[in-house]
Amino acid sequence: MSWGSVHQEVKFDATPKRVYDALMVTKQHAAFTGVPAKISPVEGGEFQCFDGSLEGRNVALIPGKRIVQAWRISGWEDGVFSIVRFELEKTKTGTKLVFDHTGVPQDALKGITAGWYEHYWDNLTKYFAGKKG
Repeated sequence: MSWGSVHQEVKFDATPKRVYDALMVTKQHAAFTGVPAKISPVEGGEFQCFDGSLEGRNVALIPGKRIVQAWRISGWEDGVFSIVRFELEKTKTGTKLVFDHTGVPQDALKGITAGWYEHYWDNLTKYFAGKKG
């Protein structure tokens, strides 16, 4: 199997803590995506997002600064996980999020690359516009 990666940088009008919490607090994640989620807020804890279609485990967490997760789409072969890394940097106007997603199966790369914008970054931008951080 061939593997690819995604690198994206986005800015939000919210503090790093608000961005972190939106990604890691079950109710906030469900609120900005509009889809049920279940997220453990601790290292080693499991998560399921988008009503179970995404799943994985938290590898490293530094509240307000970094999230590293072993991440997979539920339809992938058993044992196939990619790694997502969210790095949060405070800026004058909010937060810069540097995102890297590695180990993505090549046949899923195009959809996943677009999906981060469609399901996460665009929705977070709208969410923070309604709820300032």
